[in-house]
Amino acid sequence: MTYTEAVEFLYNATPQFQQIGAAAYKPGLDSTKILDKAFGHPHHQFKIIHVGGTNGKGSTAHTIASILQCQGFKVGLYTSPHLVDFRERIRVNGQKISEEAVVDFINRYKAIDGLPYVSFFELTTIMAFDFFASEKVDYAVIEVGLGGRLDSTNIITPLLSVITNISKDHVAQLGDSIAGIAAEKAGIIKPGVPVVIGETDDVTRPVFLDAAAKNESPIFFAPLLHDYHLDNDGNIVYHQTPVGDIVSVLSGDCQPKNASTVLTAINCLRTLGVTISNKAVKDGFFNVVNFTGLMGRWMKLGSNPDVICDTGHNTGGWEYLSKRLAKYGDKLHMVIGFVNDKDVTSIMKMMPAEAHYYFTRALIPRALDQSVVKETASRFGLKGECYGSVKEAYQAALKNADPTDIIFVGGSTFIVADLLSFVDDAN
Repeated sequence: MTYTEAVEFLYNATPQFQQIGAAAYKPGLDSTKILDKAFGHPHHQFKIIHVGGTNGKGSTAHTIASILQCQGFKVGLYTSPHLVDFRERIRVNGQKISEEAVVDFINRYKAIDGLPYVSFFELTTIMAFDFFASEKVDYAVIEVGLGGRLDSTNIITPLLSVITNISKDHVAQLGDSIAGIAAEKAGIIKPGVPVVIGETDDVTRPVFLDAAAKNESPIFFAPLLHDYHLDNDGNIVYHQTPVGDIVSVLSGDCQPKNASTVLTAINCLRTLGVTISNKAVKDGFFNVVNFTGLMGRWMKLGSNPDVICDTGHNTGGWEYLSKRLAKYGDKLHMVIGFVNDKDVTSIMKMMPAEAHYYFTRALIPRALDQSVVKETASRFGLKGECYGSVKEAYQAALKNADPTDIIFVGGSTFIVADLLSFVDDAN
């Protein structure tokens, strides 16, 4: 089996939520536990930090991994979805899983008789655990895929649990109630295992307190960071943190809350006996992109005009993005598309009216047709034209934008993925 054949097997034999959405969602842990047993319970061989939440969990997971790596530990990192290459999901010290390791795992999986049907994410999760065990990692930072309580990753017992925040997303699977979604996310809280909560309100805080109490788990709420500024390179400089001044290359408006969550998690790990120096924390924040391969978080791809992409794709994410984008007025060119299970109407309400819009769709079955996106946008006074692909929309924006303008590409993880694929091919 070649690597291409192995990935095709993953995509075709086990449906991807990434591609088709709800039809691929398979809640429950039974199949994952059976698969885990078949591979010898690999997650028992390393210590784990489990990261869930609606928004910010990717940035938080990558930053924690970067800090642990800077301390000298060998660190596994499991995240989803991928943007360009399937192997982005599984990394050790920032290096993607090898093609040979993917092929080897699929061959071993296919050779086991009597296994139940498993989903793409269930199989990928055990692949990650198996690879981390074979690489003898010290720690693995594991990002929840969807929800928490019934997510495939929730077979683990971590050293520390982290929940970043709660907003409405995947309501078909998790419900339309903030309290209900919080309860699903709180399902990663394990008996006696400390949990860090990044952001709460009057609705979600009692849910987390109750779950922690029932599990007799120490709970820590991350305080807000207020003293920070942007430097000349676009980095956020945090002042007077517990480890001193920190320079972070992640500069989206949501990042101060993520940074606070990370710092609280690091403090908890220290109390659990994990050696983490102040220097490792500072180096981890500054090098998170280079050390972990993080992409798509207010990511700058070009200049004159500036080209920015961001994977924010739900109302919680757009509460931050809309504020940052509004200041550009009519110098803003928005290449926008969505998938068909998002609350597009609520997101459109937040989009800047003065921007020039290029409505498009990603190259996946879940993508919302660009004409539907345009029709929805028109209700809120957002004007622009339709394009059949992200490539066409982006090229049109480049043609129309002046050197002092800004092009933003987003609305969906998959819009960003198509852009990065095009840019990668062009280079």
